[in-house]
Amino acid sequence: MNDLSYPFLRSAFLGALESSGSVSAETGWEPIHLKIENPETSIFMPLYLKNHSMGEYVFDYPWANAYHQHGLDYYPKLVTAIPFTPSTGDRIRSSFDLNAEHCDALFSEVMLIADETEASSWHILFPNDLHLNLLYNKDLLQRSAVQYHWINTNYESFEHYLSSMTSRKRKMIKKERRHILDQNIHVEILDGTQISHSMWNFFYQLYERTYAKRNGTRGYLTSQFFTEIAQTMPEQIAMSVATKNSQPIACALYLFDENTLYGRYWGSIGDYQFLHFELCYYQGIEFAIKKGLDRYDAGAQGEQKLVRGFQPVKTYSLHWIKQPEFREAIDRFLNQESEAVNHHIEQAKELLPFKSP
Repeated sequence: MNDLSYPFLRSAFLGALESSGSVSAETGWEPIHLKIENPETSIFMPLYLKNHSMGEYVFDYPWANAYHQHGLDYYPKLVTAIPFTPSTGDRIRSSFDLNAEHCDALFSEVMLIADETEASSWHILFPNDLHLNLLYNKDLLQRSAVQYHWINTNYESFEHYLSSMTSRKRKMIKKERRHILDQNIHVEILDGTQISHSMWNFFYQLYERTYAKRNGTRGYLTSQFFTEIAQTMPEQIAMSVATKNSQPIACALYLFDENTLYGRYWGSIGDYQFLHFELCYYQGIEFAIKKGLDRYDAGAQGEQKLVRGFQPVKTYSLHWIKQPEFREAIDRFLNQESEAVNHHIEQAKELLPFKSP
């Protein structure tokens, strides 16, 4: 494969969020990114000043409510994250290998910005292990949560993957996939260069429909955002498309790098049994196997992924809380929450469909 970097930290992706109007002070995501540029050094860390907690997927609404109940302002706050993207990955882009000293300097810069903006806190969401360890210090609290990822253990095909499962679960998945064919639905995956303008328009209609059906709102992202990334980074985009009677009825969007497939959005014009599983799970697994990817991150939530072979994995975030008493209270809460996360992971493993070693 080509040397494809984490797609969500690319300037093409973050720039499209801003130029499309999806991310701005008006939408509550004011970009104030940290940049260090000189002939010897290039460091970039996304940073946003926020006046709400939407689109983050690390939920701190109870913290904001507690501040409000005590007559304190939780907003604005500072966030280092990829907007609307609960995908673990790099949170700093640099032209060299970072060390703890570089990250301490970034921390100091953020503290200056926190003073200038009167921010209550700073939150680093979904960092990978490298940046989690480099950024962590005594002033940051660590939080954990759970997602469900598919892990590629050198599978040669989807059938090879199914052979690792118990007979019952293997039959269940085959039945679900066969039902797609029984409904006369055809599914294919298009790479970024194959996705037509009309297909992008269809995808966006489904994207808006999904949000309207789920919570009665429009999606976070504008159509211009998808138009831009389609033009600037097609080599890291794929889309599974379902058609019936030669007409598109559903699609799911993926991005990927050299190691991981990221399932992002899906939608359908109607209710077709098992079609969500086909487009969002099985097609992604097949794509990952074909590309030789190590992992498939199909997005947040979804415990139904477990019986289809997605394994529980921890995700992390780091939190600087300016107010000492609230920092202590949140620290106690996070310790209790961490125990619950560990317990959930152990229970979730019991639902995995694989044969005993």
